[in-house]
Amino acid sequence: MDRLSNTVRPYAWGSTTAIPELLGTAPTGEPQAEMWMGAHPGAPSRLTRPAGTDATGVAGSVTGEGSTGTPDPTGVAGSGAGGERSLTDVIAADPERELGAAAVRTFGPRLPFLLKLLAAGAPLSLQVHPDLAQAQEGYADEERRGIPIDAPHRTYKDANHKPELICALTPFDGLCGFRRPAEAADLIAALGVDSLKPYVDLLRARPEDGALREVLTAILTADPDEMAHTVAEAAEAAERLGGAHAPYAQIAHHYPGDPGVIAAMLLNYVQLQPGEAMFLGAGVPHAYLGGLGVEIMANSDNVLRCGLTPKHVDVPELLRIVRFEATEPGILRPEAAPSGEEVYETPVDEFRLSRYVLPSGGAPVDLTAATAQILLCTAGAPQVGGTGLAPGESVFVPADEAVEAAGAGTLFRATVVV
Repeated sequence: MDRLSNTVRPYAWGSTTAIPELLGTAPTGEPQAEMWMGAHPGAPSRLTRPAGTDATGVAGSVTGEGSTGTPDPTGVAGSGAGGERSLTDVIAADPERELGAAAVRTFGPRLPFLLKLLAAGAPLSLQVHPDLAQAQEGYADEERRGIPIDAPHRTYKDANHKPELICALTPFDGLCGFRRPAEAADLIAALGVDSLKPYVDLLRARPEDGALREVLTAILTADPDEMAHTVAEAAEAAERLGGAHAPYAQIAHHYPGDPGVIAAMLLNYVQLQPGEAMFLGAGVPHAYLGGLGVEIMANSDNVLRCGLTPKHVDVPELLRIVRFEATEPGILRPEAAPSGEEVYETPVDEFRLSRYVLPSGGAPVDLTAATAQILLCTAGAPQVGGTGLAPGESVFVPADEAVEAAGAGTLFRATVVV
């Protein structure tokens, strides 16, 4: 078992306080949006191991922040004698030992998920993700056309899909999936903005899928100056009306003039309570608005944006990927097993998220698994493999390594389905 040192990403939408409060550290005044746990090449977790304990035989000495197990919010490795290595390199040295033979057969020699603490202080972009076939096709097409992988107008960064699950640690607000067109029409009509009346008429008159497609297309292709004026009027009305319109006034505060403010009104508004979760599958438009949660996703960077962003919006490709169907947001609550494990069931195999709420004085819980796992503490001070964890601390457990947990606290467990 390896204690992880993890990078915190300072995206502009991040909360300045939520992650520091969980970690028990002083806020820096800068946004701290996501703490990454895993082997994503953009910011892999780091760990240390004594000599002879991994397949490479490379000695490791605990250095810097790693010696206390405190996650380093700067993402800078310790400054001692060396030995701190990325989880990516550790897995690459012996994938079957670290991940388990079954996982390597199914997903290849890599950790197929990324676990995060996500702290939204402002709305994230309104976005959608492709399914696996769409990602493979889109990536191959952009490679054929020679679009640089880092080009601002590049849509597909890899050939993988990106299903996600967010589990709330605090009250958490978001948008997920389309409302019924009639409900969206009522919400928009109540604003009393003349330039929005054509959208209202379309939503009330057309078949459901056609209405959603036509209105979203019209919003995203409208004249930018005219749309900015419409958004300003809508924001003023939403502020005045409050109630169900209040979230859109807040969105407009962060993204004045953005067409995504109107597009957001087509989606279900969701409020998660701590312990509740939301699964985001392919083609489902969504956005996180505010709160702290544990997020897990397949290892991919493929995002098609619909609005609430200064970044590139590829409207034709977006319209090809979005599923234009009204859905219920589907709040997930964990299914409890006799072992005490509470599982958030999803239809994907690249990740499996579960939770243990361990009581004080309870018997040790066996967490040994045939696949690699990351264990994250979010409350209390449980002992994992004889090592105490504080909130925000995490460990990597290789496949088939015996490990038990005991002592009051909450642990999230991330692994795969094989």
